[in-house]
Amino acid sequence: MDILDKVRSFREEENKLKWEGTFAEYLDIVKKRKEVAQTAHSRVYNMIKSSGLIERDGKRLYQFFGEEIFGLEDAIERLVEEYFHPAAKRLDVRKRILLLMGPVSGGKSTIVTLLKRGLESYSRTDEGAVYAIKGCPMHEDPLHLIPQHLRHDFYEAYGIRIEGSLSPLNTMRLEKEYGGEIENVLVERIFFSEDKRVGIGTFTPSDPKSQDIADLTGSIDFSTIAEFGSESDPRAYRFDGELNKANRGMMEFQEMLKLDEKFLWHLLSLTQEGNFKAGRFALISADELIVAHTNETEYRTFISNKKNEALHSRIIVMPIPYNLKVSQEERIYEKMIKESDMSHVHIAPHALRVAAIFSVLTRLEDSKKQGLDVVKKMRLYDGENVEGFNQVDVEELKKEFPNEGMHGIDPRYVINRISSAIIRKEVPSINALDVLRALKDGLDQHASISQEDREKYMNYIAIARREFDEIAKKEVQKAFVYSYEESAITLMNNYLDNVEAYCNKNRLRDPLTGEEMNPDEKLMRSIEEQIGISENAKKAFREEILIRISAYARKGKRFDYRSHDRLREAIQKKLFADLKDVVKITTSSQTPDESQLKKINEVVARLIDEYGYNSTSANELLRYVGSLLNR
Repeated sequence: MDILDKVRSFREEENKLKWEGTFAEYLDIVKKRKEVAQTAHSRVYNMIKSSGLIERDGKRLYQFFGEEIFGLEDAIERLVEEYFHPAAKRLDVRKRILLLMGPVSGGKSTIVTLLKRGLESYSRTDEGAVYAIKGCPMHEDPLHLIPQHLRHDFYEAYGIRIEGSLSPLNTMRLEKEYGGEIENVLVERIFFSEDKRVGIGTFTPSDPKSQDIADLTGSIDFSTIAEFGSESDPRAYRFDGELNKANRGMMEFQEMLKLDEKFLWHLLSLTQEGNFKAGRFALISADELIVAHTNETEYRTFISNKKNEALHSRIIVMPIPYNLKVSQEERIYEKMIKESDMSHVHIAPHALRVAAIFSVLTRLEDSKKQGLDVVKKMRLYDGENVEGFNQVDVEELKKEFPNEGMHGIDPRYVINRISSAIIRKEVPSINALDVLRALKDGLDQHASISQEDREKYMNYIAIARREFDEIAKKEVQKAFVYSYEESAITLMNNYLDNVEAYCNKNRLRDPLTGEEMNPDEKLMRSIEEQIGISENAKKAFREEILIRISAYARKGKRFDYRSHDRLREAIQKKLFADLKDVVKITTSSQTPDESQLKKINEVVARLIDEYGYNSTSANELLRYVGSLLNR
């Protein structure tokens, strides 16, 4: 289908969803599907819940946020379970403004945007269908037509609670257009749209001297006063403020705490009582989720002002810190690059990882836990195994600094520096060293970084460089092994044969001569020493390996070198150590001979085919590793 066909198809689908009928017909729908009469908070919660759950890093995460938000599983779970869930159940939480508080570029705006786009899509589903009094600028809930004295009877019959009063405009329309017969009032299905200002509102503070409260609550239509004769006639009023238009859905307040006091006080009534004052009318009912976002500095200034105590008590603050997982930080950068005009540029493997390592290190606090430096802490947070610690320690570490992640380098800074690296290099390919160089150069231009932080950040760049050095060496050494898996398996089987003979006090038979010989202690130690197994600990380690093999055999599983993390590490390191001289000579030779050139070409091909490099970045990697090995 071409684009116009798709547009026509979408229009046809939307036309099928449209519905119009009388209030009496609408009640038939309500009787069959109670969810059409749910509150705004309930609609948001059910929208999130209907997306289902996914598993990430051992934690459950709502699919709704899964492809856009990374590394904030704890914050999202708290947001959904501590705010949206109880608010959906009509608990007092719904009478609070939701304030997302966190550092710049931490994901607050993304969360709000996801909720807005999600509501637009959800209102087009059967489960999220929304109906309103036809012609009402506030898309008012049709159930407001039920008189107050009959609402208890309605609850007994339908099991639905009705909150709010009929608006001044619809009260007049009911009498003048429908003669008071609520059963004949026309009702229509509406579809949320921020662009069309249906069910989704956005308010941004501007100059306090020029901003009018009418931006929130609507204004008098002076052109119609002569026609209707009074400012208190609802037909002479424009119900087009953001609070009016956000009714039934959600209202976003950008930088809410910068608002003038007169604007903030309107929110007190709306959150607590579900209504607000506009013009010369009685209080106007509104059912909407109010979401605001701000940074920590502005929030601290706000709560320090005693005049804001009443509003502060009606705010639920949800901290949205920076992500603290290196692997998830990489995904943030991948997403930002994909959405930019840089997506055609080849970014070598690990280039984003070193940037992520640097960023996460700037956000971590130094733990008082003995033997745990900031690098080990970073690895623990990312789910890696760190000797002497486990995932139970991670929960303790998070409690040690509840505010961790609220400061540090933001993702936008990193993407800006990657952009700088691309422009400076003037080739469609950048590597980890280009990124680190750009990050380092950018620190001097970052006006908000103190001298103390700058020195600390320079150290983190050095740490990220060392991490990359290890990754680079391993990757090249792996690529040099012609058949890495086969070599590893052969070495492991040889080791296991010797370990089994050693533990069982047996002798081995030489496969060539048939002679019996003692277990090869030199071979076993050359492998065990790669991971720091001491002479005293070798017996326990070997017995542990045999026990693991036995356990696998009982379960009918095959034991290989990946079945034991430390054994795998030892095998890899041993292979790499044996190969180091070959790699060193081949990668550092200025004028490689024919055999060396052939080997280099094979390695480059393998780096391209199996590891994701292109020709430029693969050759750059080889030259860099050659220089490392020659130091």
